[in-house]
Amino acid sequence: MEIKQRSVYELTLISMVAALYVVVTWLVAPFAYGQFQLRLSEGLNHLAVFNKRYIWALSLGVLIANLASPLGVIDIAFGTLGTLVMTSISYWLTQHVDKVWVKLVISTVVDTVMMWTVALEQVVVFKLPFWLSYGWLMLGELASLVLGAILIGLLSKRIDLTK
Repeated sequence: MEIKQRSVYELTLISMVAALYVVVTWLVAPFAYGQFQLRLSEGLNHLAVFNKRYIWALSLGVLIANLASPLGVIDIAFGTLGTLVMTSISYWLTQHVDKVWVKLVISTVVDTVMMWTVALEQVVVFKLPFWLSYGWLMLGELASLVLGAILIGLLSKRIDLTK
């Protein structure tokens, strides 16, 4: 593929994934924000283990989705940064892993543990207790990531997500 065509292809995929993240988040908005979050769009975080372009796509999606966050500008900034960091860590840790299911497990663990960043936001903004917030956020994230791992795992059998 020519360089110009490749760039358009990359930008199209990034835009589509970012838009999908935003739409899914906003569809479940009552559950996507708050002390307990079931942000189903977080299941898309698994895409980052296949290609680093998805790190940017997901970070952009979080930035836009968090424009509606009750945590305000702190969630726009730190939620986006948290996603950039967690998906980058997942990408880096899975570079030499061949089995898709192992990549998805690593991504699930990293993203679930990294929910401490959102818990910290809730402590600062809402004055919620850290460990209670972290526990609820981890449960919601884990549920979203397990569902996402199943869907992304099945999708990866039909589509080469690395290209």
